[in-house]
Amino acid sequence: MRTRLLGILLALIACVLAALGVPLAAAMAAAEQSRVVVDRMDDMTRFAQEMPTQGLPSRGAVGSDPTAPTALDPLQVRALGTEVSTYESLYGVRIGLFLGDGRTPVAVAPAGWAPYASQTGDPAVQAARDGRRSPNPPQVWPWTPDRTLTIASPVVRDGDVVALVVTESPTGPLRERILHRWMVLGAGEAVAMIAAILLAVRLTEWVLRPVRTLDRATHEIATGRMSARVAPAGGPPELRSLAGAFNEMADHVVRTLDQQRAFVADASHQLRNPLAALLLRVELLGLELPEEHEAELVGVREEGVRLARVLDDLLGLATAEGSRPLPEPVDLAPLVLARVEAWRLLADQHEVVLRCPLPPPARALADPIGFGSALDAVLDNAIKFSPPAGTVLVTVLVDAGQVAVTVADSGPGLTEEELDRIGDRFWRSPRHQNVDGSGLGLSIARTLLLAGGGSLDFATGPAGGLAVTLNVPRAGRGERTAAVRA
Repeated sequence: MRTRLLGILLALIACVLAALGVPLAAAMAAAEQSRVVVDRMDDMTRFAQEMPTQGLPSRGAVGSDPTAPTALDPLQVRALGTEVSTYESLYGVRIGLFLGDGRTPVAVAPAGWAPYASQTGDPAVQAARDGRRSPNPPQVWPWTPDRTLTIASPVVRDGDVVALVVTESPTGPLRERILHRWMVLGAGEAVAMIAAILLAVRLTEWVLRPVRTLDRATHEIATGRMSARVAPAGGPPELRSLAGAFNEMADHVVRTLDQQRAFVADASHQLRNPLAALLLRVELLGLELPEEHEAELVGVREEGVRLARVLDDLLGLATAEGSRPLPEPVDLAPLVLARVEAWRLLADQHEVVLRCPLPPPARALADPIGFGSALDAVLDNAIKFSPPAGTVLVTVLVDAGQVAVTVADSGPGLTEEELDRIGDRFWRSPRHQNVDGSGLGLSIARTLLLAGGGSLDFATGPAGGLAVTLNVPRAGRGERTAAVRA
């Protein structure tokens, strides 16, 4: 979520900077070119004022030749030539003064420059010949191929164009200035982007800090650590309010579960004495019944024993849910061997082969009493559903993060749908309803493992039966100290 939120913020910031930077860059380029055009227009205005107009023929005058001046002062023409040469050498801008036809030169620099042969079709020259202001030349960009800016200005006498002033400016310096300003703008945008990234990271951390705290607390509650709560933290007011509501919800859930467990424990405990008295009365009644009612009496006894077993399992489940054992580093290998030996007699009675290869050292972080009780429930279930001459195999696997104890039987197994439901309270497969049990054994095992930080997994075994795996975290250096502090 942090990456997605940060990506959205950075994308929005980049779009804003681009929306501001691109028009600003275009405006900078236009401003630089406008400054060049204005400078050229000012220079041409000055030269136009110095252009001698006496003796210049008017275009269209009757009996006149517009290409041949009649009374231009040679000294003035020579002075103009000197001035345009000086101007060209100083600024590197080609300049020429022409008669009204736009072809006949009066003074040009550099010497021999004859743009009139090719410029008569230029829009700037055409506009000047018509007595109009030169149109704005096309915008020059840093990547524009090297070309020139042609600007022309008319010299008007009595409302008639008698001469033209034409300049041809190279665009190299203009492109360099535009690129330089763009580089300054890009550096400013880069600094702004870096500052925006830092602010976005801080903003994302500030917004998501309560979310991460909520996620950790939710995970801890989901794994059975009901004491987890969300500590006060920063962030938006809405998320702080959500954290407070989460703590209230967790307190309410804990109170509800405690009440439920207390009710189950009290009900189981209170029903045990009446049930024991009822079974005693059934036994006394059986002494007085005729032999033909012996079958009904046996059925009543079996149902009474089953009800007593259910009450015992309910009491055990309530006790397991209410307990909060402290996990500690323990070697599960001798514990597994001890529990397997304890169940070997019952396996022999059911003619089931119970095998457990010598396990490797398995240091794990678990509650030894709770793990032993969970393993007892799983072994009882495996032996109960294994057929005569069947096999129950117990293996211990140690990997980098956990210790897994797997109990695989050769019973009828379960379907995929049934594997999703196994471990639920009071659930039993419809195909196994004739087997003794309350449907609470694996639920108790799962509860005991969750309370100690472990888990219980179900799968189809190698022999086709059910494989139940008890997973607990592997113990490492410093776990004992961490467990005590927890």
